[in-house]
Amino acid sequence: MYQKQRIALVIPAHNEEKLIGDTLRGVPELVDDIYVIDDGSTDATSECARKVGDRRVVVIRKEKNEGVGAAIVTGYKVAFERGADIAVVVGGDNQMDLAEIENFLRPIIEGAADYTKGNRFLDPSGTFERMPTVRLFGNALISAMCKLASGYFKVYDAVDGYTALSRYGFEQVRWKKVWKGYGYPLDFLIRLNTAGLRVMDVPRRAIYLSGVRQSQIHGFSYAIHVFPMLLRGFFRRLLYKYILRDFHPLVFFYLLGLFLVPAGFVFGLYLVWQQASGIGVSGPRAVLCALAILIGVQSFFFAIAFEILHQESPGNRRQEGRSKRQSL
Repeated sequence: MYQKQRIALVIPAHNEEKLIGDTLRGVPELVDDIYVIDDGSTDATSECARKVGDRRVVVIRKEKNEGVGAAIVTGYKVAFERGADIAVVVGGDNQMDLAEIENFLRPIIEGAADYTKGNRFLDPSGTFERMPTVRLFGNALISAMCKLASGYFKVYDAVDGYTALSRYGFEQVRWKKVWKGYGYPLDFLIRLNTAGLRVMDVPRRAIYLSGVRQSQIHGFSYAIHVFPMLLRGFFRRLLYKYILRDFHPLVFFYLLGLFLVPAGFVFGLYLVWQQASGIGVSGPRAVLCALAILIGVQSFFFAIAFEILHQESPGNRRQEGRSKRQSL
């Protein structure tokens, strides 16, 4: 046990027969249990995992491929049911440095976080600089969308899958309806914030293997794919966190901004059409259009500022700290 905590490693794997063995051979001794979730692989992923011969390895094979998010939730449930205090998640493609696990565990054990996640952009060695420009832009776009949807405005590299979750954090989230496929880290963050949990970025080294697929993220197409989920999660978070559980007026600023900005743009397009048609546009109507957009944008940024202040308020931090100490 690491600092009196039982540590489980959850490894979702789909058709990873070439790299799952190398991944498992790199697991440090501080890990007590290793759960390989074979998510409907059509190759020898399960057999290769068992051949490593590590007594800590438990292979759970799913006959149907349900997605990496669903595989991780399966691993979480098994790990915590069998006594884990913290569950770490890494991929089965040997692209995450397992020597860095302690960096993910320490903030949770010290009571500073309930969930830690990797951030390749904080790595002092600058390995993220080898990331292709298209992927850098795609990561920035998705991270910006996730900041707003999740409410974690100081979290970046939202799609990174190197994470650690406490037992307390697991127990606070409803996992039945999580996003099952790629994009799950974004959905997880929304649900964690809705539950009032603390998330911390951890610098990690990015490993790029020659001739191995690097990512399922393809910029705009990925952002379009996950946008409906982020939008639903955003409204669900506002409803549960700031209306049903603990009312906060910032929700009105969000809603005002979401109404006035689109309304102002639509009205502006109508005025442009009128002007182009020769009907003409009066000054008061033009001013009304501009005011709707300006007040909407201002309301939206007020809501963001209020949310950041709410999260950083001493009373809020003390309440979260009490919850964490009770769980330990």
